Amino acid sequence: QVQFVESGGGLVQPGGSLRLTCAASGFTFSGSAMSWYRQAPGKERELVAGITNANGLTNYADSVKGRFAISRDNAKNTVYLQMNSLKPEDTAVYYCNGGWRTPRFNSWGQGAQVTVSS
Repeated sequence: QVQFVESGGGLVQPGGSLRLTCAASGFTFSGSAMSWYRQAPGKERELVAGITNANGLTNYADSVKGRFAISRDNAKNTVYLQMNSLKPEDTAVYYCNGGWRTPRFNSWGQGAQVTVSS
């Protein structure tokens, strides 16, 4: 019964910031890498950031490097995505999942809608 609950999305102007939160359950969170994905209208889901289970090594898509930061709190079974300097092309529904570079679970949450517009 793996579950993900994403929150923190919203409407923001270009250059603004948002922080997304993902609450995970149904598996041993501390033993799992975690990742954020996004899916824009008419586009395929893409990996935007990943973080390892323990030492916090991270990986980012080229399109978000220097602007987004993934982090986690194993005590809270939570992973975060800090998004700065947002661009209209960041508009998408953002999802979290287990795994490093590829999704670990077939279960997906509802996602958090992020809309970047003037």
